[in-house]
Amino acid sequence: MNLFTSLVPWPYRVLAMVLFSIALLGTGWVKGSMSVHAEWDAAISKQVMQVAQVKQHQAEITTEVVTKYVDKIKLVHDQGETIIKEVPHYVPSDTCILPAGFRLLHDAAASGELPDTARSADAQPVTAQDVAATIASNYQQSREIATQLEALQEWVRRQSSAH
Repeated sequence: MNLFTSLVPWPYRVLAMVLFSIALLGTGWVKGSMSVHAEWDAAISKQVMQVAQVKQHQAEITTEVVTKYVDKIKLVHDQGETIIKEVPHYVPSDTCILPAGFRLLHDAAASGELPDTARSADAQPVTAQDVAATIASNYQQSREIATQLEALQEWVRRQSSAH
């Protein structure tokens, strides 16, 4: 008979084997947990890097779109100002006077609300030159807003495809 088996009674041998098994299982559990934790950390690091790259790309897109927009809006603004300055050359100051109703109707069309008939008594007539300058200014503002909207649409399109 073996010396170990003869010196240690069988209940203690079983207990020793159970404790050894638990220790072995615990060691495996800890090693496995560390391995999974390392994989988890690596995946998180990879995602953090990807997010940083996407944010960088989105920032570059924003810079490009804003730069292009600023240049376009300046061009549209300058063109509008040039046209407004040319109004006296195309519409002389001695041209006809438009009735007060024209001013009310134009303002109503711009605001999208029907003109108040009570205001027609207080309304002043307007010169064709003033009308031309107002219309040119309105179109300038409209083109600026359209340019802004185009830039916003481009920004949204490019941001949604940035990944």
